[in-house]
Amino acid sequence: MTPAVQLEILDLRHFSAGNLRPILEAESRVWGERLRWDFRASANLLLQYLDSHVLPGYVALENGRIRGYVFCVYEGNKAVVGDVFALPSSSNPESSADVERSLLEHIIDLLQHSPGIDRIESQLLLHPHGTHSPPLHRAGFRIYERLFMELDLTSEKPAGISTIPGSGDLELRSWREHDFAAAGQLISHAYQGHLDSLINDQYRTVSGSLRFLHNIVRFPGCGFFDPAASRVLVDRRRDELAGVLLCSRVRDDVGHVTQICVAQEYRHRGLGSLLLTECAQGLKNRHFKALTLTVTMENTEAVALYHRLGFTTRHTFDAMVWNHQPSSPA
Repeated sequence: MTPAVQLEILDLRHFSAGNLRPILEAESRVWGERLRWDFRASANLLLQYLDSHVLPGYVALENGRIRGYVFCVYEGNKAVVGDVFALPSSSNPESSADVERSLLEHIIDLLQHSPGIDRIESQLLLHPHGTHSPPLHRAGFRIYERLFMELDLTSEKPAGISTIPGSGDLELRSWREHDFAAAGQLISHAYQGHLDSLINDQYRTVSGSLRFLHNIVRFPGCGFFDPAASRVLVDRRRDELAGVLLCSRVRDDVGHVTQICVAQEYRHRGLGSLLLTECAQGLKNRHFKALTLTVTMENTEAVALYHRLGFTTRHTFDAMVWNHQPSSPA
């Protein structure tokens, strides 16, 4: 039997970028191998925050060697666990999952006992589905399985419709900066009552959707926003957005759909297929090799659409949500 890993868990704010750089370099290699995602821009952004010594989280040490880290960010009464990663031990390659679980248990305990924190969210994109389910279930989290899907752009022309169906009132064009406010309105309205609004509560309000857009469009955390590959559908008669697809470059030759939605009154007209086909064809014309996206497995209609367009599942991961339940009065 392999002996249990003996760890020392310390506050992340005691460490500098130089301390964590080797582990982030190792993590970047895993992102590239598993998801074809160039994680270096995200790692560099994280290193900047580390040097400010304000990022909440923990570091795991074994015999003085840094084995892993976890961090979170606060958004009002919500905390988001942004990432957890650990290096395998030379004597026990499987022990990295044990280190990550220990780090998650520490940060969850901290957050669940922090005054004012009513909600915790996390989407641990790098880690396969079920890897960290046991401690999260014990802590009262609800877990949603999500698919990381990929469309190969190196072979034939992307499947799907390439002309706007139905009314001539709709115009398809690339993203423009002035679409920002209208897209926030569209996302909030499109996700009313939607499964994904249970996973990401930013979708529930216009202000939250605008914060989501700000993180996608203006920060490199999810790749570099690519306005030329992003698409909007405009209803010229109403002067409003009917649909939007946002795409970022996560590698020089790989695009990732960070958001796709169609307003409820425009659904079941093939517009989602149109947005994806146009994005994929545009990337293919620019010699991109793949387009990726994520989707909640329970969103069966969307999963079926992506399969019809030729997407295949490359990886599965978990989204986790915890909501504080007030104690009942005695």
